[in-house]
Amino acid sequence: MRIDSHQHFWKYSPRDYGWINDGMALLKKDYLPPDLAGLLESNHLDGSVAVQARQCLEETRWLLELADSFPFIKGVVGWVDLRSDRVQAQLERFAPHPKLVGVRHVVQDEPDNRFLLDKRFMRGVEKLLDYDLTFDILIFPKQLVAAIEFVASFPQHRLVVDHLAKPFIKAGIMETWRQQMLEIAAFPNVCCKISGLVTEADWLGWRYEDFEPYLDVVFTAFGKHRVMFGSDWPVCTVAASYNQVVSVVDAWLRKNKVSQQEQDAVRGGNAVEFYRL
Repeated sequence: MRIDSHQHFWKYSPRDYGWINDGMALLKKDYLPPDLAGLLESNHLDGSVAVQARQCLEETRWLLELADSFPFIKGVVGWVDLRSDRVQAQLERFAPHPKLVGVRHVVQDEPDNRFLLDKRFMRGVEKLLDYDLTFDILIFPKQLVAAIEFVASFPQHRLVVDHLAKPFIKAGIMETWRQQMLEIAAFPNVCCKISGLVTEADWLGWRYEDFEPYLDVVFTAFGKHRVMFGSDWPVCTVAASYNQVVSVVDAWLRKNKVSQQEQDAVRGGNAVEFYRL
């Protein structure tokens, strides 16, 4: 299968999506499965993984309900309160659903750069192994130091870094990020999503060449079998069309003469294996 490993749905409201500012006015509307279905089909994608965008249990319930109604949603990365004393009960509520494949927390918005190492949070992450659930690591580069220490504590968990840890593509700054990505990739249970690239670049003036050095780093660090394509739709649309996002990854694969088998892995096989779709 060819899989978009990272996309979102929402029914827009200013209260629930306060991070959507006036510069992202395009996102201030509903984005639902029928809006994505045609984009997947036109790009020869067989399905997607829907990832949480709100930090509430209702989000997880709603995404799983959508997955029940739309077969192309192959998996859901939901949210539970990993710091809560009731996390076990929350996991027991949702984990039996066959399409719940993982959990995410919006760590990038936490003021403490070492939030991932909070003892209560780590205790909750530890429980994911009991339910065969993955964990998506959503961070900024300033949180990579803690993320490296975090993944070292969970050698048996399936972990994935979202959006290449959001490097400073627009500014062209990469050296510290590069070294830290090599360090986190040294843990064999950690994967990386090639997603969120266009929104870290100059929204109105990016070129394919802006992304090449960052993709070079990620493919060198993780290899071809621990990276997976993700669109980050609809967030990506503030900077690029869905087709353009797909073309950025396709262009790198062609230029670097990646074998068909490895291309298939990047475009879907790795996501299928990681999330056990």
